[in-house]
Amino acid sequence: MGRGRAFVGMSGWVYPPWRGVFYPKGLAQKSELAYASSHVTSIEINGSFYGLPKPKTWQSWRDGTPDGFVLSVKGPRLITHMKRLNNARLPLANFFASGVLSLDAKLGALLWQLPPNLAFDPDVLERFLALLPRTTTEALALAQHREELMGDRVWLGPVEERPLRHSMEVRNATFDDERYFALLDEFGVASVLADTAGKWPRFERDTADFTYVRLHGDKILYESGYDDDALDAWAARVDGWRDAGRDVYVYFDNDIKVRAPVDAMGLIARLQE
Repeated sequence: MGRGRAFVGMSGWVYPPWRGVFYPKGLAQKSELAYASSHVTSIEINGSFYGLPKPKTWQSWRDGTPDGFVLSVKGPRLITHMKRLNNARLPLANFFASGVLSLDAKLGALLWQLPPNLAFDPDVLERFLALLPRTTTEALALAQHREELMGDRVWLGPVEERPLRHSMEVRNATFDDERYFALLDEFGVASVLADTAGKWPRFERDTADFTYVRLHGDKILYESGYDDDALDAWAARVDGWRDAGRDVYVYFDNDIKVRAPVDAMGLIARLQE
C-alpha cells in the first residue's frame, strides 16, 4: 500500500473581496482560476450547486488548470435541498450529462451537502446512495436518461473508465446514528469531516477509502482563519491519513476575510515540508 495523496485548496474561487488582496490588482476575472490553481493543488467547484454549467464551461475549467490539478464538484442543490434526495434519478442524469465527466482525470470527489433542516431518514438515504454511479462509465450510462429540455447543453463522452468518489456533508444532529455511517460504509461514500465553528455536527468517521475535509472556520463560521498551531495540527492529521494509504481532500471555506487561500497555501507548505 502506497502513501496517499493530498489535494488542498479552496471552496470556489470567484469572490470579489479576494480581488486586490489574493488576486493581483487588475487581474481579469477570466484569469482568476488560472491564478488560484497555480497556488494550490485542488479547488472545490461550488457553482455547480446553484445550477448546471454548460459543457464548454466544464471544459474551460479543465483546460484552465495545470496538469495534475484536481477539481472536486459540489452536487446541485436541486437534488440535496429542493428534492431533499427524493426522486433524484432524473436530476442526477441531468447533472452527469451537463459535462462534469469532461473534467476527465482532473475530476476529484463529488460532494453532496445536505441542508440543516433535513433529518436522517434511512430509507430515503439508501435509495439515493443506490442511485449514485460508482464509475465514470456508469455515470455516462445514467446521463443518457437526461431530460429532453437540456437540448444541446449536454456532453456524452466518450469517457475513460475511472472510479467515482462521493462524499456527504450533513448538518442535522439526527445523522449521529450508526445506521447512517453503516449506509455510507456500504456504498463507499465518505463522511465529510466539517469544521463549522461548532454550528453543525462534526463527524469523524472513516466510511470510504479516502478522506474529505471542509474547513469553514474554527472560531467564526466562514470568517476566522486558522493560526499556525491549527494548521500544524491539520497537517499532522493529513499526513497521518496519507501514511495509512488514504487520499485526502481538504477545502477551506472561510472566504469572508480572504483567509481561505492563505490557509490553503499554509497547509500545502507544511505538507511539502
